[in-house]
Formats: sequence, C-alpha cells, structure tokens
Amino acid sequence: MLSRPPTNFLSHWSFKFVRECINSGDLERARYLFDKVPQPDLRAWTLIISAHTQRGFPKEAIKLYNTLKSRKISPDRLLLLSIARACATAADLFKAKEVHDDAIQFRFHSDTLLGNGLIDMYSKCKYIDGARRVFEGMLVKDVVSWTALCSSYVNCGMQEQALVAFRKMGSNGVKPNSMTMSSILPACSDLKFLNSGRQIHGYAIRNGMESNVFVSSALVNMYASCLSIGQAEMVFENMSRRDVVSWNVILTACFLNKECEKGLALFYRMRNESVKLNIASWTVIIGGCTQNGRNELALQIFGHMQDSGFKPNRITIASIIPACTNLESIKGGKEIHGYIYRNWLLEDLKTTTALIFMYAKCGDLELSQRVFNMMPIKDTITWNTIIIANSMHGNGEEALSLFHKMLGSGIKPNSVTFIGVLSGCSHSCLVDKGFSIFNSMSRDYSIEPKAEHFSCMVDVLSRAGRLKEAYEFIQRMSIEPTAGAWGALLGACRVYKNVELGKIAAKRLFEIEPDNPGNYVLLFNIFVTAKLWDEASETRTLMRDRKIVKAPGYSWVQVGNRVYTFVVGDRSNRRYDEIYRFLDELGEKMRLAGYIPNTDFVLQDVKEEEKQGILCNHSEKLAVAFGILNSNGESSIRVFKNLRICGDCHNVIKFIAKIVGLQIIVRDSLRFHHFKDGYCSCRDFW
Repeated sequence: MLSRPPTNFLSHWSFKFVRECINSGDLERARYLFDKVPQPDLRAWTLIISAHTQRGFPKEAIKLYNTLKSRKISPDRLLLLSIARACATAADLFKAKEVHDDAIQFRFHSDTLLGNGLIDMYSKCKYIDGARRVFEGMLVKDVVSWTALCSSYVNCGMQEQALVAFRKMGSNGVKPNSMTMSSILPACSDLKFLNSGRQIHGYAIRNGMESNVFVSSALVNMYASCLSIGQAEMVFENMSRRDVVSWNVILTACFLNKECEKGLALFYRMRNESVKLNIASWTVIIGGCTQNGRNELALQIFGHMQDSGFKPNRITIASIIPACTNLESIKGGKEIHGYIYRNWLLEDLKTTTALIFMYAKCGDLELSQRVFNMMPIKDTITWNTIIIANSMHGNGEEALSLFHKMLGSGIKPNSVTFIGVLSGCSHSCLVDKGFSIFNSMSRDYSIEPKAEHFSCMVDVLSRAGRLKEAYEFIQRMSIEPTAGAWGALLGACRVYKNVELGKIAAKRLFEIEPDNPGNYVLLFNIFVTAKLWDEASETRTLMRDRKIVKAPGYSWVQVGNRVYTFVVGDRSNRRYDEIYRFLDELGEKMRLAGYIPNTDFVLQDVKEEEKQGILCNHSEKLAVAFGILNSNGESSIRVFKNLRICGDCHNVIKFIAKIVGLQIIVRDSLRFHHFKDGYCSCRDFW
C-alpha cells in the first residue's frame, strides 16, 4: 500500500520526487505523485508527458496535455516539444495540427528547437504540408531542420523532393551531418538512383562519415536496392563497427537480389560470430527463404527462432504464412493460425488476409471463408483474396455474390478484383454474367481491361465450348493477344476436340513462347485424340528439334509432417504393394458400380488392354490411394497435381469417393475439385 504524501508539496519537491520515480522506472508511482500535486509547474508537466511517451503510452501523454489545457495553463516551448513527440509517436495528425496551432498562438512557432520537433511530428504523421509550413515559418534553419525536412519527404513517399531539399540545403550553406546522410540515402534506394547514392557516398568519405554505423548501413541498403550487391558487400566488410542493424541490412540485400545461398551463409556467420540477433534478423531470414522457394527451411528456422526464445511478431507471421501456402501444408498453417489466435494478432489485416489465401490454397475453402467472416475490417485486398479463393475452387456464383457484397460495403474494386470474378465465371460457365462484368469495368469503374482480363474472357467462352466466339473475341481485342488468351483457346480445343482452331492457336503460341512445352503437348494431344498420327509425330519431331522437354506429371499428398510424391507407375514408395493392391480392390468395386475406363486419355498408340493398365498407374490415383490408406479417421484427404487432372482419373476419383465415404479434394493446375458421394464440385466442367 502506497503511503499518501501531503497535498501541499512545493513545486520544487514535486518535480524532484516525480523525476526520481521516473528515473527508477516506476511510472505508475510517478503518475500517482503527480496527480496529488494541486498545481504542478511546467517542468513537472513536461516531465510526466515525456515519460508516458517514452514508455510507450503516447495517447495517455496526449490526455495529460488536454488536462493541462483545460486548466488554462500556458505551455512553454519545451512542453510543446514534449507533446509534439507524443503526437509523432501516436501518429495522431488531428492532435498534431492542434499542437502546431498552440505553438503559433503562444508565439513559439519560429523557435528552431520546437520547429524541428514539429517538422518531425508531421513527418511521423505523414503530412508533408504541415512539415513544409513549419519549416518555412522558421527564422533560423539549422542542419537538424533541413535533415527533418528531407526525412519528412522520404517518409511521405516524395523521394525526389527529398533530394531537391538536400541540394538546397547545400546551396544555403548548411553542411549535412551523418544523420542527414542516413536520412537522405533511403531516397536514393527507393528511386534506384545509383549515381546520386554514389555522390552522397563520396561526400561521406570526404567528410569522415563512412565510419558512422548508420551511414554505412544506409549505404549498404542503397547499393543493394540499386542491384550493386558487390559494392554493398564492400561497404559492409569495410565497416569498423557493425551492429545487428548493419547485419540485417546486408542480409536483406542478399535475399532481395535472389542470392539465397549467400544470405544463408551470412546468417550462419552472424551466429558463429556471436552477433546478438534480434527479431528482425529472424524475420529477414524467414522471409528470404520463403521468397526464394526455400519454404521447408523457412519453417525449420521459424521453429529454431522460437526455441531460441524469440516471440514472432506480426511481420514474422506475415513472412511465414506464405511458406505454408506454398507447401500446401494445412497442418503447418493451422499451427500458425493457433499462434495468431493465442497472441491476439487477428486484428492485423495483412496476417488474416494471408490466412484466407493459405486455407484456400491448401484446399479448405470453409476455413478460408470462416476467417474472412470473422474479420471486423476488410480492405480491397481482403475482398480480392476471398473472391479469388472461391474462383479457384470453382464457386463462380459465390465469387459473384462476394463481388456485389464488396460493392455494397463501399469498397472499390481494382484490376485484380475483376480477374478474380471473371476467373470464377469461367470455371462455372457463367458466360453472360462474365460479359456483363467485363463490360462494366471501363463503363462503371473507369478500369481499362488489361491482357489478363481479355484472357479471362477468352477462357469464359472457351470453357463453355463456344470456341468460334472465343476466336472471334481474340481477333477483336483492342490489344495484342497474349499467350494467356491463345492458351485458353488451345486448352479448350483439347477438351472439345477442335483440331482446326487448335492448330491456329498453337501456331501463335509457338511464336509468342516457343520454349513452353505445354503448348506442344496440348497440340500433340489434340492430334492423338483425333487419331492424326502423322501430325502428332510431326509435333514430337518439332519438340525434339527445338530441344523442348515435356514437364513430367506428378502428384503429392501430405501425411503427418511429410509430403509424399508420386509419378506415373511409381513404385518407389515402400508401401507400393499395398497401394496397387488397394487400387485393384477399388477397381473391382468400381466396375460393379458401372465404371468403364476411358482410354481416350491414353495417348500412346497401343492395344486397349495396355491402355487400361496405363490408366491405373496415373500419379493422382496413386496419391489418392495412399492418402486414403493413411487417412486415420479423417473425413477428407487433399491431393495436389502439377498438371491438369486426366479425365479418366477424374471419373475414377468420383467412384472412389463414393465407395470409401470420404471427401477427396484434388487441386490440379487449373482449379480445385471436391469429390463427394460420386459427384465433383466442378460438375465435370473444368
């Protein structure tokens, strides 16, 4: 229990006791003592306001200032400076403008010290007009004033104006210091102005600033951003003193320049040299691994980070979720989701949006929708993500419904929104609605269709079997048709067995992307299905002459913490006997249920019996069988394939789902298929 001090403290003693409590780290007691003082002097007000800001309570500091004003107390310049810092920390622009008005009212606006603080305040609030207004009203502008102005421009995304201000600073006879250097170099980084960065580097060397750790770190970042990784490394290696920020900067540089192995080596060097890692170090290495396709390693390092006693923050979580997404690891994703829930990170928009996409990509649209529905605030990216999620699962009607809900909530669509909606229309055969959405883009939303939107419309028509209309649409396009448009037509020609249009589409694709093996394979398949063996042989010869190699098809399924991959006729799995025996048993049950093998999907010119044998060995069937054998009471299994699922396999999995009573979710290169009770969510349209 705190002893109650007398209420008649003299101003001097009140200030002394409050200061002692603050210096000892006891802000609560300091505030208790302050509140007991009937008339604290300005020093005490300044002290308690500053203490709250420094301890991470800027909003409480602003409340204290409001109390001061309600008592009709006139502030001095130091008190105004303390509240300006609180507004900067809280990024409270409304209050910042009020503090600036108070500075003018009490005639401190031209004071250099306070003016510098006000410029920084507006900088943190990202309000450049306020920063310029303060700067122009100052009678004396020192190096701190110019540095604060340059920094304000950078913070507000006006990098070129920052460089202009930096040059004016020199022409006004004010010599930049190391803080100026570290503030202006990010402008060169963002603009990729290598020559300007080199000139600033030269100035730093001539004036003995290169040894400053902040300047050196900014130089490393500048060179890395300008893709001069060699110079970035040179500056880093020549640093006389390196702090963890310097290490993090060069680490980030390596990953930005796709030099993943070098980044990993640098990270291990940090640990070997006993550099005291911080959360940013771990976040950089995790994000770098994810961005460079080292997803499994990212998850391993994420585990090591927690074992080392570090608690992931919002940025770390946003960096690791894509690793689960890329690996289609719903188990890992759920563990991350659990961490987010336990640590109250669900309010972070970027994190929850990433969760929506992760669940959708891993095949659980229901969980994806549940996360979306729980979000109190949704921006354009969030709406786009849930629309795309439904489209990739073939729920075109739901994608359209979400689009209209998005508009109803007052959120404006962007170019990506329409790609998601049109994709949903293509997967659900919604031709008229697709055209309606496409035509509304420029008419209602002033968004001019790009190549991706035109390609989506070709896909809408093509998947619906309206190949002639799709071809005519391509010919009427206001922009040069891309590989996406011709590819959509070619794929549909394979499904609907249109040889002539297939040849036209393939010819254009061979010109646009001559090294894409998929186009040759599709044309070959079209010829084989039509039993045009000579044309098929010519296509094979063309591939061989151009050294085009077909990407092998494979499927994979996650069991426990491990991913198992299968190729056609695979016998590498130690349980292959059990897998093939299980498929044989299912095959007998399927035949009794009315299954007839569709040998049109065997492209080799062999006997009918051999064709049926080849069909049994397809990778997706092997993965499905293995998943079922290891389902362990689960109600569903998820299988992924790098290519389009074969038509016979699609039919087989419908039968299997009904026989075993499981939901089987298969994601191929085009979309998700949800098999249940003998039906597929695509309604045999994909």
